[in-house]
Amino acid sequence: MAAGTAGGPSAGNPTQRIADSITNAIVERRLMPGTKLAEQKIADIFDVSRTIVRQALNQLSRHKLITLEPARGARVAEPSVEEARQVFEVRHMLEVAMIRRAATELTPANIADLRAHLRDEKAAVQRTDVSGRTLLLADFHVVLARMLGNEVLASMLLELVSRSSLIALMYQSAHSAEHSLDEHVAIVDALEKGDARAACKLMEDHLHNVERNLQLDPRELDLEAVLRP
Repeated sequence: MAAGTAGGPSAGNPTQRIADSITNAIVERRLMPGTKLAEQKIADIFDVSRTIVRQALNQLSRHKLITLEPARGARVAEPSVEEARQVFEVRHMLEVAMIRRAATELTPANIADLRAHLRDEKAAVQRTDVSGRTLLLADFHVVLARMLGNEVLASMLLELVSRSSLIALMYQSAHSAEHSLDEHVAIVDALEKGDARAACKLMEDHLHNVERNLQLDPRELDLEAVLRP
């Protein structure tokens, strides 16, 4: 989920507005890992001082979405394989516990809102709206946390799903958005029934499937196959 959508527009806070815009672009896969983020260019785009831009970049650096280096400036982060594994390990810990609570605490109105979100996901998948479906599929996890009234959890998941989007850009093989949508539907079905055990198992399987679609195991390169005319 993108930062702006998570907490609403940040029009009154230029630092947060810049941070939200960059986060959105990462989640929607419009900013690739390693992309240089020039302070002056960003300042011109948002009509703010470089000091404001630097504050936003420092915030994103603390969230591990960008890297700041004296000689190279700011760049979109390029997560390592080990970092990718750690991000998904933490997501497993948080989201399985979250879904267990959700199975007993969500109201019929919450379920209706989740169904509406799933309809938006399906529409984005069907119209092959890559950035839209990426944002909505990630957003699903943060929406669940917010429905539980836990803004700390929602903020943590926002950071984790944003970092997951970066990881997917670097390591994901052909991942089926349709499959993720089907898994979200099954999770909401279990939540509507109040079946905590099924919901936990479905969330575990969903996160495992997302991680499985990442090419995190280095394979020996067949140089002949790569270079043969």
